[in-house]
Amino acid sequence: MDDLLSCTVPARLAGLRLDQALAELFPDYSRNRLQQWIRQGRVTVDGAVLRPRDKLRGGEWVELNAVEETRADHTAQDIPLRVVFEDDHLLVIDKPAGMVVHPAAGHHDGTLLNALLFHLPALESLPRAGIVHRLDKETSGLLVVAKTLKAHKSLVEQLQARTVRREYLALAQGAMITGGTVDAPIGRHPTDRKRFAVTPTGKEAITHYRVVERFPHHTVVRVRLETGRTHQIRVHMAYLRFPLVGDPQYGRLRLPPDAGPELTEALRSFKRQALHAARLALLHPESGRELQWQSPLPEDFTLLLESLRKAASGK
Repeated sequence: MDDLLSCTVPARLAGLRLDQALAELFPDYSRNRLQQWIRQGRVTVDGAVLRPRDKLRGGEWVELNAVEETRADHTAQDIPLRVVFEDDHLLVIDKPAGMVVHPAAGHHDGTLLNALLFHLPALESLPRAGIVHRLDKETSGLLVVAKTLKAHKSLVEQLQARTVRREYLALAQGAMITGGTVDAPIGRHPTDRKRFAVTPTGKEAITHYRVVERFPHHTVVRVRLETGRTHQIRVHMAYLRFPLVGDPQYGRLRLPPDAGPELTEALRSFKRQALHAARLALLHPESGRELQWQSPLPEDFTLLLESLRKAASGK
């Protein structure tokens, strides 16, 4: 199945190679795959086929005829799913930490997509098996999947219009005084393509956060995304100098100077970013009625908070 994508090249990408610009414009696809599609003539710039190394001036109209991978590429696998909601149009999953959402380099199976194809084989006819947004591998919580093309279109439009409400609970290192909003563009890190960073050439990224619970050296925050950039919460919290506990890419472990053996062990043994997609709200693509779901904190996150509370109380 092919997926026709198109957009205007923004001025901020002027001067970049075509393959570099496409990697920014269509981050769902690897640069290698984009280069292949350019060479195959599946990318046109103002109607012309260019080479990967050709540079853009900004303002061009780009069309990408992306080839959706088939069932032969992605095998259905009997992997347990925690289904929070399902009808003829939508599927809401409570994803555990450690599960990759979509196959990629190094993760060809055992993903949410593989599990979805087993749960509902008809999803093979939809772009990315109905997955319209993602969670990082080590982020737990709620994720919605479309079951029909109409639902897929509706959800994509809602995400673009920023009417889907996504709220997360996060545990940050450091004592925050108050909540606020981060309005800072995010793009690829200039030297490490596996990471993202706040950069003037990045895409608009807006994160709202408020303090839920304070500890002497940590803060629980409720975060609401207005945009949906890759690693957005993790990057923005690190930008504020409050990186998430357990996040090896954007922070390092900070042990409180007065941490006892129990808290030290709890913090050292928490091996993922402390981030959970706790609430999700959207308009049903068929009825138009607002639906919302909540997911309780997983056990590992709950136990870490209990250790922090115990240490703070001096017990």
